[in-house]
Amino acid sequence: QVQLVESGGGLVQAGGSLRLSCAASGRTFSRYHMAWFRQTPGQDREFVAAIRWSGASTYNADSVKGRFTIARDNAKNTVYLQMNSLKPEDTAVYYCAADSITYGLGRYDYWGQGTQVTVSS
Repeated sequence: QVQLVESGGGLVQAGGSLRLSCAASGRTFSRYHMAWFRQTPGQDREFVAAIRWSGASTYNADSVKGRFTIARDNAKNTVYLQMNSLKPEDTAVYYCAADSITYGLGRYDYWGQGTQVTVSS
């Protein structure tokens, strides 16, 4: 079992930056691939970025390439999403997810409660 808690969301102007954090409970965090998704009202949840359990590779959605960076610190049981050059269309609730098998797109077993990111124009 993994419990995930996101933080770091907020209101920012277009062109600004935010860093989201996702703290995981449990001693086996390093065994899980991690990902960030986002969702706006009435829309399906959208994949944003993923990172392997080791941190050795990452995968970003085309919509955030060159602007967002996913990273993890297994010693701190935390995964991060650094978001730069934010755009109004990045406004969404951001969720972190964990799975021991899935990397990238696919089904994740564990989800956080989400954190709101709002980008003003």
